[in-house]
Amino acid sequence: MAGASQLVQIELGPPIRQLKPEWLRAQAPVGENFHNLKKLARGLGLHTVCESAQCPNIGECWNHRTATFMLLGNICTRRCGFCAVPKGKPEAIDWEEPQRVAEAVATLGLKHAVVTSVNRDDDNVGGARVFAETIREIRKLTPDCRVEVLIPDFQGLGEPLRIVLDARPDVLNHNTESVPRLYRAVRSGARYQRTLDLLENAKKLSPGMVTKSGVMVGLGEATEELIEVFRDLGDRGVDILTIGQYLRPSKDHLPIARFYTPAEFQHLKEEALRRGFRHVESGPLVRSSYHAHEQAASTASTPA
Repeated sequence: MAGASQLVQIELGPPIRQLKPEWLRAQAPVGENFHNLKKLARGLGLHTVCESAQCPNIGECWNHRTATFMLLGNICTRRCGFCAVPKGKPEAIDWEEPQRVAEAVATLGLKHAVVTSVNRDDDNVGGARVFAETIREIRKLTPDCRVEVLIPDFQGLGEPLRIVLDARPDVLNHNTESVPRLYRAVRSGARYQRTLDLLENAKKLSPGMVTKSGVMVGLGEATEELIEVFRDLGDRGVDILTIGQYLRPSKDHLPIARFYTPAEFQHLKEEALRRGFRHVESGPLVRSSYHAHEQAASTASTPA
């Protein structure tokens, strides 16, 4: 009986055996900017989360000169049930990576660069330092490029967060991803309260900082649970919220409980705006970096 108490009781629902709705069909990536960025990333040995996470908006974002670079390698130390990024033991931190990312940003003339990473629970401080150096290197080569960071939770440690904030990104993003009831299945190794604390502490440590978070829907959550998450994030002064449909990367990932309709996404946006967010991006294909350049412009602020 003692062993049974360790089981995670989460109702996720069976896989949906049907074609994706019409509103979930993204256009195939094309265009000169798309091909140039892909070629350059390969040449510099860089990873983009756009590719690693199989983002459906890769063509649109890259053609808007917005790209999301993934730091600290392509192997994550966690095994989140929704994520397509490879899991396992990562290689040593590459301290020259920030300079190569900055070179790519400058060469492509990006207007808005999003910088994220895999989880590196083996070295949270080292990971934070790579984030900070990347911000500084981008600013050296492309001063007019906005820099948004999508950071891990650093296992709740304060020093890594301070290191990143000291480099003064334009936007600090940390995704909530799901509702508390589903965290054990969706975000392995994460804690809901830890996420809330990180976003709250970012405002305390850097009061002028624009903060951002995102959630996925379609994993078995209830609307009331989502609204409670919106309330929690709004109470912590989060400025930008993204809401998008979860899409199963493979049969080895969590099943889709259901597809939300565009009307439901509009309803969620209205509910979120009532909680005080300055900008809400809500739609079937919305991801953390979707229209990131527009989100940043609408909440433009100089970090303190």
